[in-house]
Amino acid sequence: MKVKLYNQNIFILCWTFLMAATISCNSQSQTNKENQIVQTKTDTKLLKYTKGVRSFLEDSKGNIWFGSDKEGVCLLHNGEFQYFTTENGLSDNQVRNIYEDKNGLIWFECGIGLSIYDGHKISIYKERNYDSTTQWKFAEKDIWFKGDESVGYNNLEKDPGVYQYDGEKLSYRTIPFPVTTKSDDERRFGYSISTPFLKGKNGTIWFGTYSALIGYNGSDFKIITNEYLGLNGKNGSLHIRGFLEDSKGNIWIANNGMGVLVYDGKKAINFTVKQKLTKEDTKGNSLERAYSIGEDAEGNIWIGTVESGVWRYDGNAVKNFTEKDGLERTFILTIYKSKQGALWFGGNGVYRFNGKSFERIY
Repeated sequence: MKVKLYNQNIFILCWTFLMAATISCNSQSQTNKENQIVQTKTDTKLLKYTKGVRSFLEDSKGNIWFGSDKEGVCLLHNGEFQYFTTENGLSDNQVRNIYEDKNGLIWFECGIGLSIYDGHKISIYKERNYDSTTQWKFAEKDIWFKGDESVGYNNLEKDPGVYQYDGEKLSYRTIPFPVTTKSDDERRFGYSISTPFLKGKNGTIWFGTYSALIGYNGSDFKIITNEYLGLNGKNGSLHIRGFLEDSKGNIWIANNGMGVLVYDGKKAINFTVKQKLTKEDTKGNSLERAYSIGEDAEGNIWIGTVESGVWRYDGNAVKNFTEKDGLERTFILTIYKSKQGALWFGGNGVYRFNGKSFERIY
């Protein structure tokens, strides 16, 4: 009896231990599975960037590139994110603009220097030509970049200008700005490229600098400066961060300081002042610190700001969208039109307007 009872107790004890271990393993397995799901969702659905998305590109192969303000660039390929920094070939971790040339190379205009992606790896692009700085001309599907410095120009560039890549060679072109009394520091900063280049509807290439908007049509230049607009500092001054040529041919200029200007080819108006959207007018969110700008398929103008979210102008009224409308951050660095015609808004992530509010898509 005692032996039988002893064996039964041993059996019960072993069985209890086995069940407890099984339950514990299953519980741990479930916990790990849940953690994997959460981690997968973070890795495959949303960008990891915390400092802001500054640039976009949908390339010819269907990939999407996201340039960050200080954290490198990210490739979205087949639903997976792949991150690159200076450790992987970027010249700098600030990626201001991304372009694809006619040969399929992806170009990264960084805060300092240029890098390229050849389909396999990223590398710094070092070749430069300085023998034809005044020989402005158009080439088929050429692309343009700011100077190699974050602000200003280096000893090889010597003067404010832009780089032109014609598919074979990267050449520096100096900007033929008018003679002014500006100090060297003002000239160095004021004519530094601050925006992507834009090809207008009449073929003009436009460049935004901090204190001037410069257009080149293949033979002549158009330079819109503070003096041209009648700005003297007291009534405002240019600090261009973005611009757009709309479907009607008007140029919209986003300024970080004095708001939005609209130029129709003859004169410019201060849209922010006209709409009574200065800080003095609103006593709250204003349209003075404009940073990015875009136009949707319906002709609405969208403006991203430093601290007041997004504004939409439908031709009659202006509406403001902030955190209560789905934005997690009120600093919108860039607005990009996708190949499907939708506008993407780059902030701490990537947002899209669904007709009522904003939703984060990356």
